[in-house]
Amino acid sequence: MKKSLIALAVMAAAGAASAQSSVTLFGIVDATLQFGRGNVSDRNQLGNSGYNSSRLGFRGTEDLGGGMSASFWLEAGVNNDNGSGQATNTNNQASGNPIAGIAGGQGLTFNRRSTVSLAGNWGELRLGRDYTPHFWNLTVFDPFGTNGVGTTATLNTGFTGVTTVRASNSIGYFLPRNLGGFYGQVQYYMGENADPSAGGVEDDGSGLSLRVGFATGPFNVAFAYGKTEFAAGDIKQMNLAGQWDFGMAKLMGQIVRDENGATDADGWLIGALVPVGAGEIRLAYSTYKVDTAAADPKQRKIALGYVHNLSKRTAVYATYAQVKNSGGSAVGLNGAVTAANSSSRGLDIGIRHSF
Repeated sequence: MKKSLIALAVMAAAGAASAQSSVTLFGIVDATLQFGRGNVSDRNQLGNSGYNSSRLGFRGTEDLGGGMSASFWLEAGVNNDNGSGQATNTNNQASGNPIAGIAGGQGLTFNRRSTVSLAGNWGELRLGRDYTPHFWNLTVFDPFGTNGVGTTATLNTGFTGVTTVRASNSIGYFLPRNLGGFYGQVQYYMGENADPSAGGVEDDGSGLSLRVGFATGPFNVAFAYGKTEFAAGDIKQMNLAGQWDFGMAKLMGQIVRDENGATDADGWLIGALVPVGAGEIRLAYSTYKVDTAAADPKQRKIALGYVHNLSKRTAVYATYAQVKNSGGSAVGLNGAVTAANSSSRGLDIGIRHSF
């Protein structure tokens, strides 16, 4: 009898402990037929992430009591068209790119997010590789969620560098959620270089980013700023974006100002999401222009898409986009190559399943 009571007590304690913590396996598999057309060369291929980024992840939370919790998040990008994992960047610099100069695919890495957090009524402290605050406005207020051929032209990683979307070695803080609609975060990230006495460029790849916003009812607006330091010239990103939900449609907009050393760039987007039965129409028009001494390369992009939800986890979709180049710009869509000042067209047809 005594042994039975002890066993029951152990089982009860184990049950209480498990009720206070959880671990979840999650992911998205998104396959896309991609068609690109340009006046130099065309390209057709099976790709991925035309609607949502393909991924595999693990996340968990432990209730520490008193309103405190600890959590982890490990999320890897997956190229489901060929089975490889996506590359990561270890130090926010070109030297931290593991596939630079290396042919073939990259092994599975938790490149999308790799963090551990401590949260409470005071907010959340988050450490590791994560989205940069200045990226959030570009993806949240883009009708295409910065995925696929319809991705906004204001997301220009070629001009704004490796910390446009994510940063490694970051320390972030998020405001608590009970601030009457106000929200925000600040993030500091490190390039982790040797100091100058050892022949290094100490601050390369280090930076600071912040985002503040206000959301109430159908209205949501946010401002973000980021600066990454490099010896060749700092990269600065500023954007203001928002949306208004009219019920019959969500109207979205962005204004972007970027600086790379002494060169500036500007862009903007206007777009909408229109629910139609079990589906949704997506449309956007965006521009991005780089101001240089010789010319002003500019791209104008229009995108139209439709998503049909077969269930809560499965959807089929199609997106068409066209970009017009001027000022020496030569942007091609879906791998197509087009001459400077010419147009390019792209089409995505795909299926997305989440779990």
